[in-house]
Amino acid sequence: MQAKLSTRPSVRRCAVTGALGLALLSTGLPAATARNTGPDLSRFHDQRIEWSACEGMDVPKDLQCGKVTVPLDYDHPKAGTLDLALARYRATGESRGSVLLNFGGPGGSGVSELSAGGKDFMHLTNGYDVVTFDPRGVGRSSPVTCGPATLDIVEATDGDEKLTDPRDVLRRLREAAAECAKHSGPVLPHIGTVNAARDMDVMRRALGDDRLNYLGFSYGTRLGAVYAARFPDKVGRMVLDGVDTLTEPLAEQGLTGARGQQTALENFLDWCVEDIACPFGQDARQARRHVEQVIASLDADPVPTGFGEPFSGQDMVGAIGQALYSEELWPTLERALAQLLEDGDTRGLEGFVSGGVTFPVRARTPADTGGGLTDPEDVPMDNLPAALMAINCADDPDRPTADQVAGSLERLRARYEEASPVFGRYRLTQVLMCHGRPKGTDYIRDDVKDLDTSKMLLVGTRGDPATPYRWTVETAERLGPAAVVLDNKGEGHTGYASSECVHRKVDDFLLYGSLPPDGSSCGSEGSRTSRDDD
Repeated sequence: MQAKLSTRPSVRRCAVTGALGLALLSTGLPAATARNTGPDLSRFHDQRIEWSACEGMDVPKDLQCGKVTVPLDYDHPKAGTLDLALARYRATGESRGSVLLNFGGPGGSGVSELSAGGKDFMHLTNGYDVVTFDPRGVGRSSPVTCGPATLDIVEATDGDEKLTDPRDVLRRLREAAAECAKHSGPVLPHIGTVNAARDMDVMRRALGDDRLNYLGFSYGTRLGAVYAARFPDKVGRMVLDGVDTLTEPLAEQGLTGARGQQTALENFLDWCVEDIACPFGQDARQARRHVEQVIASLDADPVPTGFGEPFSGQDMVGAIGQALYSEELWPTLERALAQLLEDGDTRGLEGFVSGGVTFPVRARTPADTGGGLTDPEDVPMDNLPAALMAINCADDPDRPTADQVAGSLERLRARYEEASPVFGRYRLTQVLMCHGRPKGTDYIRDDVKDLDTSKMLLVGTRGDPATPYRWTVETAERLGPAAVVLDNKGEGHTGYASSECVHRKVDDFLLYGSLPPDGSSCGSEGSRTSRDDD
């Protein structure tokens, strides 16, 4: 699955990854166990969270931090533990419990995102403590990293003419996977959505809630659906916004993402050329050709960044992809592209790559999984794409052989480039991301369906470039009568922050249990960004 983001521009920049992000690959893992019975976990279930000021972080004063301890391996809970970082805003009045947020990715830090965009969720504090977390392998929760191998992965899969032999590509990927395992430490084989869902149930108990109230965005919808399948009698009020597919193979997800981003780019350029300041002129067709020419030119002759690292055409593609998740970012993207074309200044585009994911990648020692939280300053810069790789492969049961990959690579390249002349090459890495890694779990594809839970609200946005509306419909049909669909007739990835109507209906459900009728809709509510607001 491509990286898919949450609700706010800042979240999308973080959870949608950087120049590696939307397309990047895996550090695959053994399949996560999906049984409902197992060893005694009472010592984890009986804990309570101690909340205090967030240390080592520049955060709002009213944000509190805590941790919850979970087994490294749920099948062998005595083999080691992990501490997972949590953050919360307390209820302003009498609390009826907590609502747990996941902002997407996979690989996005919930603690960082709630700190940056908590204002979007303040209405929920009228009844809930608003809580989020860094999933295992992410952010402060024993972060995984590939170290220098991140760049090796990109070079091996970006279609470089020097790597025309598919066997050479696959060799580079296998070598990079070994480096990812070396740098990530013991947490890597135990990453994945099934284990993250089990972690959420430990959190629910530690928070003192009988049922899990949950708001998940993008990848967070996959996590919510898996939780509901594993713990159906513990589902409270659950909202899934920007609904992910539960069945589509990674190769098809990549094609879907390429097509969606190409459409979003064309919409942006239609908007841009109406402005005399548009760096691509005033003709939309010529603007599209100009974008492709600039990308090709930068791939052939990158320009230096502020870090002294080369900024290539694929880096530009990654940055544009970040910005296209929200129309609110279009004016900023227009200025950033103008900076690049007029002055060779990459800083504006680099701003869409949160945390310096692309430039440069530092080597790290293996992550500490001994129970302590990672200091925010020590989170590896490639943690987001490394976690994206790891989680996607842990969730994916498909493992084509080397012969199958080698024999289909050129055909796949053609399909991706046809889907998007701009994003196709970038997205192709989806197909290769799990090569040589252990097979992922088949639990999500085989068992997350026909749920016997309380009603849950699924929000699909018609113009979503990452999670197309059809995925909302397909997932709702798969989950069964418990799923209620809200049709958001707007643009952008997810609806909660971009649509007042969606925001209101989601809050009404979470706070008061007022569920809209299945198939009801929200209008576009001004689907184009106004330059006057900039």
